Amino acid sequence: MKDTTMTHETLDKAKAHLGRLIGFDTTSAKSNRAIIDHMADHFAGLGADITILPDETGDKANLIARFGPEGEPGIVLSGHTDVVPARGANWKTPPFEMDERDGRLYGRGSCDMKGFAACVMAAAPGFAAATLNRPLYLCFSHDEEVGCLGAPAIARHLAALDVPPMLAIIGEPSEMKLVTGQKGKIAMRAHVRGTAGHSSFAPSHVNALEYAARIIALIQDRGRAYAETGPFDPDFTVPHATMLATTIEGGIATNVTPDRCTFTFELRSIDETRARPDMEALLAEAETRLLPEMQAISADAGIEWEEIFAYPAMGDATGTPGFEALRHILPEWGGKVSYGSEGGVFEVQGGIPSVIVGPGSIKQAHKADEFVDIAQLDLCLHFLDRIAGFAAKR
Repeated sequence: MKDTTMTHETLDKAKAHLGRLIGFDTTSAKSNRAIIDHMADHFAGLGADITILPDETGDKANLIARFGPEGEPGIVLSGHTDVVPARGANWKTPPFEMDERDGRLYGRGSCDMKGFAACVMAAAPGFAAATLNRPLYLCFSHDEEVGCLGAPAIARHLAALDVPPMLAIIGEPSEMKLVTGQKGKIAMRAHVRGTAGHSSFAPSHVNALEYAARIIALIQDRGRAYAETGPFDPDFTVPHATMLATTIEGGIATNVTPDRCTFTFELRSIDETRARPDMEALLAEAETRLLPEMQAISADAGIEWEEIFAYPAMGDATGTPGFEALRHILPEWGGKVSYGSEGGVFEVQGGIPSVIVGPGSIKQAHKADEFVDIAQLDLCLHFLDRIAGFAAKR
């Protein structure tokens, strides 16, 4: 595939769209209805068929905008509307106001992943003007950053069509390279229940914080085992599964034995068939080793496990009819990634093979002064032209 060096004619429009999208504070804890309505109005004004899928609260929603005819296997262009929080004082400019400097566009979500959404909005007039013989489904979800919570409703809706899409293209930041695999994730919370008392009588108490630390040590051991013994897939940015603790809270004073400790941990898997068994084995090991000790001191002591969220890995779409039909217009291969996306959801819950192609680098995501290179948006716009060209062919 040969990339053009000419600046795309709609690049300024993409930048303007991105500025407006960044202006919506769509941190996952907040509603995304305003940005969904904004995007829906834009696509509807161009003649798209609009479907809005609200969640049970009505505060969050997914958007599906279709250009082109029903009854043919089409292409999904998928992104999420939520962003991670923009806390801290390290931003040079306000995080929800776009700033352009040094060939980059700064702002929360500029890279992950409103840059892709802005390119799709800028490309949409071209979709509307073209005589499409296959549909393009522009899909934008809520709450991807907290577990891909919105994407399942989109996947189910598309799977129920008389003719489902042939391929989903997820616009997560991949530096506009083709990504053909993504790890799955299980995020857990552990509640360790001990007994409190004056710390001078510590041997008579169940120290919840110390038992939590021992569970975390087991988690660390499993993480090391993945790194040492695999299984391995060298195509991933991290070529093995990972398991680690991520947050912890417990204790009330330096002279009180803590009776409560809560911590979170995660497993990112490369082998979908092993993820659940591996997690269950960890929980069983922790209970077998530690519960007898804890309950020998107090029958009230215990460990409770809570699954926060889980999403499936995205398999390799290479060889599927949709992938092979688009192979000639897909960009160069960039391997497989360790971060999450909605690709696994589309594949597992919708039966739609998926790949990742999007502007920006994941290295810039979730940071202060998040940015996307303007040149990446330009590449994305040229790529979307090729997608429209494919959809217009018979």
